[in-house]
Amino acid sequence: MSGSGTDKTKSGVTLAGPVVVLVEPQLGENIGMAARAMGNFGLTGLRIVNPRDGWPNMHARRAAAGADHILDQAELFDTVEQAVADLTLLFATTARAHDQAKPVVAPEVAARQIATDIAGGGKVGILFGRERYGLQNEEVALADRIITFPVNPGFASLNLAQAVLLMGYEWFKLATEGALPFAMPERSERASQHQMQAFFDNLVRELDQVEFLRPAEKRETMLVNLRNIFSRKEPTKQDMHTLHGVVMAIAEGRKGPAKGGVLDGEQATRLRALLAEHGQGALPSESGTVRGLARLLRRNPTDAERILWRALTTDRRFAGQFKRQTPVGRHIPDFVSFVHRVAIELINPGETDVIAKDRAARQAWLEQRGYRVVRIDVADVERDIAAQLDRLEAGLPQVR
Repeated sequence: MSGSGTDKTKSGVTLAGPVVVLVEPQLGENIGMAARAMGNFGLTGLRIVNPRDGWPNMHARRAAAGADHILDQAELFDTVEQAVADLTLLFATTARAHDQAKPVVAPEVAARQIATDIAGGGKVGILFGRERYGLQNEEVALADRIITFPVNPGFASLNLAQAVLLMGYEWFKLATEGALPFAMPERSERASQHQMQAFFDNLVRELDQVEFLRPAEKRETMLVNLRNIFSRKEPTKQDMHTLHGVVMAIAEGRKGPAKGGVLDGEQATRLRALLAEHGQGALPSESGTVRGLARLLRRNPTDAERILWRALTTDRRFAGQFKRQTPVGRHIPDFVSFVHRVAIELINPGETDVIAKDRAARQAWLEQRGYRVVRIDVADVERDIAAQLDRLEAGLPQVR
C-alpha cells in the first residue's frame, strides 16, 4: 500500500528518465525499496541482473509500499552486458576508486548530462552494485562515466535503495525545476486597523477585568508593548477572528468550573456568605492572609460584581478610578476608590443577620477613616446598571 505521504487524489508524474540497473541484488527487500525510491521520483524503468533469491520475489513486493507497477514491468537479465546493450550512455555508481580513466561526476552533474542525452534521443542507464561489495572492475569498465556521492569517507557505504533514491532525487529535481508538491495555503487578507483596534480594545477590557495592567504608572508602557507584539506579526482577518475567540473563551471560562475551574456567580455569592458568617467581621490581621483572601474573591466574582466592574472599567467617568476586592486595612470592600475615598458595597437580597452585622462593622470602620460607603442592591445592578452609575457619579463631584 502507499505510504502515509501519498495523496491518491493526485495523478502521478512519469518522466522519460534513466533506466535503473540493479546488479545481482541480494535481498528482495532492497529491490522493493529501490522500486519505491524510483516511484518517489518518477522513474519507471527497472532492470534486474541475476538476483540472488530469484524473481519474482514476495519480499520485494512487500517492501515496495505501492510501487507494484515498477516491479510488474521490471526486466530480468542474466548478465550486465545484456542489461545495458541498448543504452547510449551508461553511468556506474561506486564509493570506491577503481583507478579507471573515466570522468567522475557528482549526482547533480550526472543528472544534467542524463537530461541532455535523453533530450537528444538517447537512452541512459545507471548501474547500482551489490549490497555487500558493489560493482566489480569489469562492470565499471562498461560504463561511460562514474557517479560517486559526497559522503563521509570513513563511512561511505550506502544502502542500495538509498543510492537509487539520491540519484532519483537529483534527476527529478532537475526535470521538474525543483517544483514543490505543495505550498503554504494562501492567507486571508491582512487585518485592517479597525479590526486590530477592536481586538485590542477587547483584550484590554478583559485584562482590566483581572487587573493585569498594574501598577497604574506602567499601564501605558504595557499597552504599547502588547500592541507591538500583535502588529509585528501582520495578522490576517482570520487571525483576528481566532484571537477574538481565544480572548472570549478565556473570559467566559472564568464564569464556571466546567469552563475555567472557578466558581460561578451563585457559588461566589455563597462563598462570601460563608466567609462573613464564619469570620463574623474578624478578618486575620496578617496582611499576606488578607491579600490572599482578596485574590480569591477577585478570581471568583459574583454576577453582580462582574456587571458593575465591567461598567466601571468601560465608562469614562470612572475608568481607572476603582479597584475591586482590594484590602483596606483588615477589610475587603467590594469596590474601592482610593482617589475619592469611596467604597461600594453590593447588598444581596435575603442577607442573614450575621452578614448584615459584618457589613455594618466594615462600614463603620471605613467611615471612621474617612471613606464614604455607597450601598447598591444587587437587584438594581442587574436591572438598571446605567441608573446606578448616574447615582454614583452624583456622589462624586470630582469626577464630573
